[in-house]
Amino acid sequence: METITAALVPARPVLADLIRPDLLRSVAVRNAVLVTAGAVLLAVASQIRIPLGFTPVPINGGTFAVMVIGAALGASRGGAAVALYLMAGMIGIPVYAGASGGVEVAFGATGGYLLGYFVAAILIGAAAERGADRRVRSAIPAMLVGSMVIYTLGASWLAVSVGVPLFGWTNSAWSMGVAPFLAGDAAKLVLAGLVLPATWRLVRR
Repeated sequence: METITAALVPARPVLADLIRPDLLRSVAVRNAVLVTAGAVLLAVASQIRIPLGFTPVPINGGTFAVMVIGAALGASRGGAAVALYLMAGMIGIPVYAGASGGVEVAFGATGGYLLGYFVAAILIGAAAERGADRRVRSAIPAMLVGSMVIYTLGASWLAVSVGVPLFGWTNSAWSMGVAPFLAGDAAKLVLAGLVLPATWRLVRR
C-alpha cells in the first residue's frame, strides 16, 4: 500500500507537496489523506447545485472543485481523488449532485460529465506538474482545456443518453448541456486560474 501511494508523488512538486511528509507520518499517509480530501471536496462542491428546468444537467460547483483538485494534487493524485469520488457514488454513497448516487446516476444523462471530471483532473494536474498553475497566463489555458474536456464528454454522452442531436440552438446536447453553463464556467476557470498562482506567490513569501 505504501509503495502504491508513494508512487502518486509527481516528478515536479505541486501545491500539495508543500505539506511536509513528517506532519502526516509518511509520504504514503500524506498521499492517502490528500486523495481522500480531494474526493470529499468534490463531493461537497457537487452539492452546490442549481437545477434548470429545461435540462437534466444542473449548475453545480463540481467543475470548479475538479480544477482545484487537479492543479493542487497533480495528475496521479488528482485522478485518484476523482476516481474515489466516482466509485463512492457508484456504490450508492450520495456524493453526486443533489445528494444522489448509484450506478443508474453514474451512467445516466450526466455520466459524461462525471467521466470528464476524471480526465480533466489528470490533464490539469499534468499541466500543474509542469508549472502551469504558477502563472496566470498558463493557469487559465490549462483550466480551459479541462473545461473543454468536461463539455465534450458530457455533451456527447448527453446526446446519446437523451436521444438528441449534438448541436443545435434548441433541443440539442449543446443547448441543454453546454450553452447555459458557458458564462458560469468561464468565471470558475478564471477564478481558479487566479487563485492558484496567488497561492504560490503567498507560499513563496
